[in-house]
Amino acid sequence: MGAVSAQAQQDSLFLSVEQLFESGIKSSLQLQSDSLKERMAYERKLYAKTGLLPDLEIGLKGGIIGQPVVFQNGLSNPTYPDTPDWSQNYTVDFNQPLYQGGKIRRSIQKADIETEIARLQRMTNQADIKLGLLNQYLTLFTLFKQHLVLTRNIEESERRLQDIRQMKKEGLITNNDVLRSEMQLTNDRLSLQETENSIHIVSQQLNLLLGNDRNPIITPDTTLLQQATPLDSYNDYLLSAYEQAPGMQLLRKETELAQNQIEIDRASRRPNINLYASNTLARPITRTMTDLYNNNWNIGLSVSYPFSSLFKNGHKIKESQLQVAVQKKEEELKKQQLQMDIYNAILRHKEALQEEEAWKLSVRQAQENYRIMQNRYMNQLAILTDLLDANSVLLNAELQLTSSRTRIIYTYYQLQKACGRL
Repeated sequence: MGAVSAQAQQDSLFLSVEQLFESGIKSSLQLQSDSLKERMAYERKLYAKTGLLPDLEIGLKGGIIGQPVVFQNGLSNPTYPDTPDWSQNYTVDFNQPLYQGGKIRRSIQKADIETEIARLQRMTNQADIKLGLLNQYLTLFTLFKQHLVLTRNIEESERRLQDIRQMKKEGLITNNDVLRSEMQLTNDRLSLQETENSIHIVSQQLNLLLGNDRNPIITPDTTLLQQATPLDSYNDYLLSAYEQAPGMQLLRKETELAQNQIEIDRASRRPNINLYASNTLARPITRTMTDLYNNNWNIGLSVSYPFSSLFKNGHKIKESQLQVAVQKKEEELKKQQLQMDIYNAILRHKEALQEEEAWKLSVRQAQENYRIMQNRYMNQLAILTDLLDANSVLLNAELQLTSSRTRIIYTYYQLQKACGRL
């Protein structure tokens, strides 16, 4: 494709679709945020696993012992026995959960599912970002093609204007044809300027998304339009979507998360069993206040049963069960949406293929029509309006042919996104 300007030639960046996706994914603030959320979910998973580890506490107490007062008779005849001035207490407590009704295991599983949900959310957003980048990329391609067609059309208009001026000198036509040709040329030049500005705008938008600080004019890969776009059957695409589409997998994981929550709620109705051990070194001996160290230890099992959960947690479990039902309905709704999206994408893709063939024929017809009208005008068998109309039809057909081809590429990638292959 022709360059937009000399400056654009000096500061341009060729970008293939693969490079577009790679740079876009790397620079996307949305995906960076999703990656942080994924890391957060992974840290929650590691924290949940620590629930299997024992609790170990080490304590130290030290302080001043106040003077005790002992009354020998009611509140009369107080005596003040001798006691140590300082107290010390050193403890080591160990607690190992043995059975929590499955709560710890289900909490770890919940963290696992949430980590996978975070990954699938990132994949869903990544596919959306790729398609958005491709849309702007194809817009830029269309603008470059439009620039090329307008430049060629201006060159043709300039040659035609020279011929018309020569015919005016020879007295074959009036000055009106010269003026109209000049006006048409001016309009074409304004359209070319507008196209160049649009190229700068779309390039700047893409540069922001790709993280290019120097803001070059992005040059798209013209071989993209020759890319093969084979179609599979509707059922193949649908099966692929059910299995691979991140959005579908995400809903399945959310259903799994809701089912796991039911088990967590049920775990609160089961007993808790813990192994505990403790050792305490204290001074003085509390019972006699003798200023000596006393060490004692104990080990055993603790069993507790939350009876109140039998009537408190019933509503919570019911809510979680209803949430599972809601998630299953969401899955069914998503399947219906995938059926519509894939069907529409296939139909639009075939439509774009048909349009391309139609516009190829239109371009050939428009070229022949323009050649005929040009010959007739030069032989004074047609008026200038007919020639300009033929030129306009040719210009529009060429632009529409490019648009139809870019639409083929876009609908193809749209179909890949719908079935989880983008």
